Amino acid sequence: MGGLQLVESPIALRLVSAASRPRRRLSLATFGHGLRPFRGCNGMICVSKARQTHVEVSSTYLYKLTSPKKVKFSTRSTSASVQPMTQDITEDMHKDYPISGDEIRTRFLNFYASRGHKILPSASLVPDDPTVLLTIAGMLQFKPIFLGKEPRSVPCATTSQRCIRTNDVENVGKTTRHHTFFEMLGNFSFGDYFKKEAIVWAWELTTKEYKLPPERLWISVFKDDDEAFSIWHDEVGVPKEHIKRLGEDDNFWTSGITGPCGPCSEIYYDFHPERGSESADLGDDSRFIEFYNLVFMQYNKKDDGSLEPLKQKNIDTGMGLERMARILQQVPNNYETDLIFPIIQKAANLAMISYAKADDATKTNLKIVGDHMRAVVYLISDAVLPSNIGRGYVVRRLIRRVVRIGRLLGIKGAGEGNPDGAFLPGLAKIVIELSNQIDPDVTGRMPHILEELKREELRFVQTLERGEKLLDQFLASALLNASTNGDRPCLAGKDVFLLYDTYGFPVEITAEVAEERGVSLDMNGFHIEMENQRRQSQAAHSTVKLSVGNEVELAESVPDTEFLGYDMLSANAIIKGLLQNGEPVTEVAEGSDVEIMLDRTPFYAESGGQIGDNGFLRCKGVEDSKDTAIVEVKDVQKSLGNIFVHKGTIKEGKIEVGLEVNAIVDPRLRQRAKVHHTATHLLQAALKNVIGQETSQAGSLVAFDRLRFDFNFHRPLFEHELMKIEELINQWINDSTLLQTKVMPLLDAKKAGAIAMFGEKYGEQVRVVEVPGVSMELCGGTHVSNTSEIRGFKIISEQGIASGIRRIEAVAGEAFIEYVTTRDNSMRHLCSVLKVKAEDVTGRVENILEELRIARNEVSALRTRVAILKATALVNKAFIVGTTNIRVVVESMDDTDADSLRNAADYLVDSLQDPAAVVLGSCPGDGKVSLVAAFTPSVVKMGIQAGKFIGGIAKLCGGGGGGKPNFAQAGGRKPENLSNALEKARVELIAALDGKTS
Repeated sequence: MGGLQLVESPIALRLVSAASRPRRRLSLATFGHGLRPFRGCNGMICVSKARQTHVEVSSTYLYKLTSPKKVKFSTRSTSASVQPMTQDITEDMHKDYPISGDEIRTRFLNFYASRGHKILPSASLVPDDPTVLLTIAGMLQFKPIFLGKEPRSVPCATTSQRCIRTNDVENVGKTTRHHTFFEMLGNFSFGDYFKKEAIVWAWELTTKEYKLPPERLWISVFKDDDEAFSIWHDEVGVPKEHIKRLGEDDNFWTSGITGPCGPCSEIYYDFHPERGSESADLGDDSRFIEFYNLVFMQYNKKDDGSLEPLKQKNIDTGMGLERMARILQQVPNNYETDLIFPIIQKAANLAMISYAKADDATKTNLKIVGDHMRAVVYLISDAVLPSNIGRGYVVRRLIRRVVRIGRLLGIKGAGEGNPDGAFLPGLAKIVIELSNQIDPDVTGRMPHILEELKREELRFVQTLERGEKLLDQFLASALLNASTNGDRPCLAGKDVFLLYDTYGFPVEITAEVAEERGVSLDMNGFHIEMENQRRQSQAAHSTVKLSVGNEVELAESVPDTEFLGYDMLSANAIIKGLLQNGEPVTEVAEGSDVEIMLDRTPFYAESGGQIGDNGFLRCKGVEDSKDTAIVEVKDVQKSLGNIFVHKGTIKEGKIEVGLEVNAIVDPRLRQRAKVHHTATHLLQAALKNVIGQETSQAGSLVAFDRLRFDFNFHRPLFEHELMKIEELINQWINDSTLLQTKVMPLLDAKKAGAIAMFGEKYGEQVRVVEVPGVSMELCGGTHVSNTSEIRGFKIISEQGIASGIRRIEAVAGEAFIEYVTTRDNSMRHLCSVLKVKAEDVTGRVENILEELRIARNEVSALRTRVAILKATALVNKAFIVGTTNIRVVVESMDDTDADSLRNAADYLVDSLQDPAAVVLGSCPGDGKVSLVAAFTPSVVKMGIQAGKFIGGIAKLCGGGGGGKPNFAQAGGRKPENLSNALEKARVELIAALDGKTS
C-alpha cells in the first residue's frame, strides 16, 4: 500500500513515501492540539501545538504515532528517507488537550442549569448516612428526598459529586476505568420530569454539547422497558441495532431488598465502530465504555418482591467525568486525562523514569499513584485522617499503598535533594493545584494536608523497615524448617500477606529478597488471604441502602415540627403521632415508654453534638386545672427529616393522638447545655489561636455535665498550651461579650468566614452564631446570650483517641463550679491527711515519693544480696561437661524475683569463669515464672546462644523470651512446669555442649 509511514527510531523518524502521488504541503498544526484526525487521513498524529512544524508528503495516508513526541521533519525527495533529526526526541511532559476536564464539568452543569436545574455543591466525602462509610454516589445527598423523608427544596438539581469507592481497589491502574476517587456528574428530578426528558436531554448533551458522533453511541435499556426503547428509537432516532435490551443484573437499579427501584438506560461510546454491529457486546471493555447511566426510579419494591408504582417518580443519573474526559481528550485510558496525568508525570519525574517509555507494570504503578493521591488529598481535606478504624483505615491503606509503590518505582525522598524526606506532599501539591473547580476549600487546607501526609509517610517508612527485619526472620525460619524436614524452603502465604498488609512490604520485593536466599513464596496461600480481605472489604458499606415502610407512612401523616426553643422554654402543642415499641399507636397508658410527635415544641432535638432537652409534657383537664397526664421527656431526636421525636415515660394518666399538651423544658439543664455549647465554640477558637489555624473539629459532644471536643492534631498538647487555652477562654468569658445570631445564605456565611460544625448538614439558609472578635460558626444549637453566663471554664483532660485525633474534655458554668468545689474538697482532705497547707502539698508528696524510691532500692539491694548468697551455694553444684571442662549450673532459686535472678546469674558466670553456662529459674509469685541463661564467650563461640536456648525452654512454662547470645531472660505463666523446664534445659545443654567438644 502506498502512502506515508512514520517509523520511530531512537535518533530519527523516517518518511517513506510513494512516488506516484502528487506532492503537497501539509501543516501539522492543522491537526490542532492532542490527537485529532486530519480530513482525508485514516490515522492520527500527535504533535505539540507550540511547534509549527511542516512536512511535505505525497499521500493523504498517515499512520498513528503512538508515543507523543516533539519532532522535527525534513525531506529531500518524495522517495527518500528523512535525514537524522537536528535534536534528540524528548518526551512532551505537558500534554495539550482538545477540552479540559474542568470545561467538561462546567458544560454539564451549565447545560442542566439552563434547563431549570439548581446547581448544588458536592456533598462531603463523609456522608450524613449511617448505612455507608463514604460518599459512593452522586445521589447519596438526595436519599432522604427520594425516600420522602425530606421535602424537596428544588424540583430538580445538578451536581458534580466527589465520590470514593474502594471495593475494586485491586483493579485500579490495571483497567482503563477503575478508580478509588472519581467525580460523578449528575442531574436529578424529584417528581418533576421523568423518562422522556431525561433521555432527550442526555442525547442532546452528548451529541450537541460534547459533539460526540451519534454513530459511535450505543444504548442499553432494561429488557422489559418498551417505553425507554421507544423514546430512544422513535423520538431520538437511535437505530434499533444500536439499542441493546439487557437483564436485571445490568439494567435494573435497586436500593436493597426493598425500597425505591427502577429500570436503567445507559449510553456507551464505541472505540471501534469498524468492528460492525453484528454480535456487538457492550460488556467488551476493549471496545465500549459506559459513560452515562440514567436511573428511572419509578417503583417501590415490597417485602414479597412485588413492584408498586411510586407516588413520586424520580430521575437519578450519573456521568463519569473521568470517562467522558477520556473520550473527548482522545487518550487510551482515564488516567492519561488532564484530571490525573499531571500527578502521574510528577511521580514519574520523582522516580526519574519516562511514562511513555515505561513497561506496562511500571505504568500500572504510576496510575495507582495518580488515582490514590486524589483520594487521600480529598479525604484528608474532609477531615478524614489516617487511623486503624473506619474511614481513617481507608485513608491509611491508600497512603501506604502509594508509599509502597513509590519505593518500588525507586522514588527516594522528596526529590529535592532530601533523600530522607517524604514524597507524598510533592504529589499532593499537584492534586491541590487541580482542585480549584472541584473543591475550592482544598487550597486553604493545604498546610494541614501536606503535614498530615508527611507525618503518615515517614511513620510508615519506619514500619516498612520493621517489615524488613520480620522478613529476615521469616526467611531464616523457612530455611531452618526446610533443613529439618528435607523440603524445599518456602515462605508461607500468610506470612507474605502479613508483610504486605500489615507492614506494607511489596510482594515483588519479598519475592526478590526470598529468591536471593533460595526461598520460594506460597503465592496460592497469599492469594487466598487477599481474597478473604477483599470479601471483607466489599461487605463493608459498598451500596446505598434505602427503605420505604412505616417511616414513610408516618411522615405522610405527621407534619414537620415547628421548633420554638430559641425563644421560649414552654409552649402548648398538639400530639400528632405516637409510637410504642416502634409501631404507630393512637393512645398509650400510664407506666409505658412512648415516642411523641408534636406539631410544635420548645424542646431541642439532638444535633450538632448537642444532646436533646429534658422536661415534661402536661395534659390539662377540660373542667379543672389538674393534670390528666404527665410525661417525663428524657431525650429528643430528629427523625424523618424534621420531625422531633420526644422520648419519655408516662408518669400519670394516658395520652392519645390529638390531645393538647403543655411542653415544658427543664430550664436548668437547658442552661447547662447552652453554656457548654458556647464554650465549645470558644474552645475551637482558642485552639486555632494557640496551636494553629489548620486544626479542625473532628467531633463534639455538648452535654449537661461536660463538653467534649475532638480535633485534628498530630501530638499531645503541652501543659503551657493547655494553660494558654484556658486563659484565653476565661478572658473571653470575662469580657462579657454579647452573642450575635442571624440567618443568612450559606455562601454568604462561608465568605464571611463562618466555620461549619463537623457532621452537620446545611441548607441554603444557615444560622450563624458569632462571638464578635472571637468566633463565627454555622450552628443550629442553643447558646447563651452573653459570654459572662459561662462563668468559668476548665479543661479536665486532653488525650489521643486515634492517630492524628486529640480529645479535650472540659466543664463550664454550673458544671465548672461543681468540678472546682469537688477538687477543693479533695484538696482539703489531702491537706488534713498530710498535715500541711495546700501550697505545701506538692513538696510533701515529692518527699514521700523520694522516701519510697529509697526504700524500694534498699529492698532491691537486700533481695540481690540474698540471691547472691543463694548463688554462692550453687557454685558447688556445678558439673563438668565435655572434654574442655565446661562448668554448668542448672538450678531453681525458689521465689527469687527476676532482677535478683539476673544478678545471681551474673555472679555465677563470674565465679565459674570461662568456659561456663548457667540456667536459673524461679517462681516469684502471682503465677509467674522467671528464667535466665548466661553463657561465657567460649560457649557462645561454639554456636550455642542464650537467646535462642532460653526461648525454647520458656515455652514449657507457657511463655517465651530471648536476648543476646551471652545473656537472655524469659518468663511464663505455668509455675507447675518449672522443674520439667529446668530438666529439659539440663538435658539439652549437656547434649549441645557434648556435641561441640567431642
